[in-house]
Amino acid sequence: MKTFHGIAAIPADWPASAVSIGKFDGVHVGHRAVISELKTVAGAHGLVAVVVTFDRHPLALLSPGDCPDALVSTEQKLDLLAETGIDATVVLEFNKALASLPPEEFIENVLVKALRVRQVLVGRDFRFGARGAGDVTLMQGLGRRFGFDVRLVEDVKPDAVNRVSSSGIRGLLLAGETRAAAALLGHLPAVRGVVVHGAARGRELGFPTANLAAESEGLIPADGVYAGWLTDAGTRYPAAISVGNNPTFDGVAQKQVEAYVLDRDIDLYDHVVDVEFQEHIRGMVAFTGIEPLVAQMRNDVDRVRALLA
Repeated sequence: MKTFHGIAAIPADWPASAVSIGKFDGVHVGHRAVISELKTVAGAHGLVAVVVTFDRHPLALLSPGDCPDALVSTEQKLDLLAETGIDATVVLEFNKALASLPPEEFIENVLVKALRVRQVLVGRDFRFGARGAGDVTLMQGLGRRFGFDVRLVEDVKPDAVNRVSSSGIRGLLLAGETRAAAALLGHLPAVRGVVVHGAARGRELGFPTANLAAESEGLIPADGVYAGWLTDAGTRYPAAISVGNNPTFDGVAQKQVEAYVLDRDIDLYDHVVDVEFQEHIRGMVAFTGIEPLVAQMRNDVDRVRALLA
């Protein structure tokens, strides 16, 4: 997959395209349905399949106090989009200039001139341009003007009632329901970060953990213990993962992510790793001492090993 940051990076001889536009936060099964149709349409018409997305949620600029936490970072999103097999992704910086661009100019500058669009795939609630003034009806009118077709892709509704949405998945993760979230994402929820030195309590207790820096990417699920995976340089290891502030001890920062790689002692310091959450094991508990904590950790690891076997 080719990645272009801004329309200026798109080659002048870029071929005619089929395009879908959106935030694509999480690249969930609804997004994947759109992308699957995009690839089918592109193949049928001899076009390249292109996703146009943004470097942040529009509310991060327009109304920061109302902006939800992103499910994935831009880099994580690009990795997930690359897995779908599309030809290219264009990442637009959502700045004041883009936010104030009239709908007609957005379409003409981004889709028509830069991408030579021939087919556009959007959902029924798609909005674009300054103040979200552009809708599907306007898009269809612009299509007739500029010579491209607009195709509507229906929402994915696993239960035949509720559509898959990034906000719904966000709610599941913040409740610790990682299995349900993964079913709607089409992949395991994950965070990415640099492994840093911690207090070394895990090592002292016999369970050395990889501690992610506070500036990790991706939405961290609810506090608790999870079965999951740690991936380092392409190698994936089963792991027991702790999220929270380790209430048995004092002075631990909130929302610390620690991953104990099962049955291996690997030096991961300063490595950028991905930690995937597969199954919630239990909530975070303050123990009365070291012995009950260690006993529970052994039990957690046994459960994780059984779940991931």
